[in-house]
Amino acid sequence: MLAISTAPKGVEGEGFPVRRAFYGLDQQVLDPFIHMDQMGEVEYGPGEPKGTAWHPHRGFETVTYMIDGTFQHQDSTGGGGLITNGATQWMTAGAGILHIERPPEALIASGGLFHGIQLWVNLPADNKWTPPRYQDIGAGRVTLLASHDGGALLRVIAGEIAGHQGPGVTHTPISLLHATVNPGAELRLPWRRDFNGLVYVLAGRGTVGARRAPIRSGQLAAFGAGDVISLTADLTQESRSPNLELLVLGGQPIGEPVAWYGPFVMNTHEELAQAFDDFRRGRMGTIPAAHIGN
Repeated sequence: MLAISTAPKGVEGEGFPVRRAFYGLDQQVLDPFIHMDQMGEVEYGPGEPKGTAWHPHRGFETVTYMIDGTFQHQDSTGGGGLITNGATQWMTAGAGILHIERPPEALIASGGLFHGIQLWVNLPADNKWTPPRYQDIGAGRVTLLASHDGGALLRVIAGEIAGHQGPGVTHTPISLLHATVNPGAELRLPWRRDFNGLVYVLAGRGTVGARRAPIRSGQLAAFGAGDVISLTADLTQESRSPNLELLVLGGQPIGEPVAWYGPFVMNTHEELAQAFDDFRRGRMGTIPAAHIGN
């Protein structure tokens, strides 16, 4: 194992609380991932739920996984819909897209629990100009697996785990899954040696790796080369979360230069300047008329 880091708290969009899961880690350790926020977990009162304004992206993919609550996505290609408990919205920005993410009006009025993840997956240079694409992966489509002893439940969103394929279609070879591990149970995941490996704790406490390093909610473990990711849940868990909840992800490093500023992830500073110019000139799409001002 290479490192364990603790995600600091921040604010995103119109003011919803996040934890910056990749804070403090070198990009070489994260490749092909760029950025990940844990959104919430927060219990909103009536009128409090927040979202984002319309904004552009180019050069990567955004993956929004809702654990609790509902988020509404719309984009300039006509893609979108409601992302509800256990569902994933996979948006390939590619050559450029405008989108908005916010709670639906009913949730804003009522308040309620909100908890999710947004992950940014880089695209190799050959795919940065691919046409935008939207995938709606409902909770019922994920691949459900159990560990041999029944102590862990796995929800495979993308990639392959032990020969079982998740529904997400990716440009960059990756694996992404949500694991729920019962108190005291151990999980050993077979892993591709050419993938990096990251484990982020959504809730609970446990240990990771051969040396059983302790890890808790809001922390991320980065693994080096190897063919197994091992995890164990502590016998005693937090009162608000009876199990150890983990996001496990990894991918084949792209190994290209990364030029990242704001909503654009490119290979060179010249491409970043072009992205900002294209956005100003309206070349990344148009906000649908039905949604202007909403």
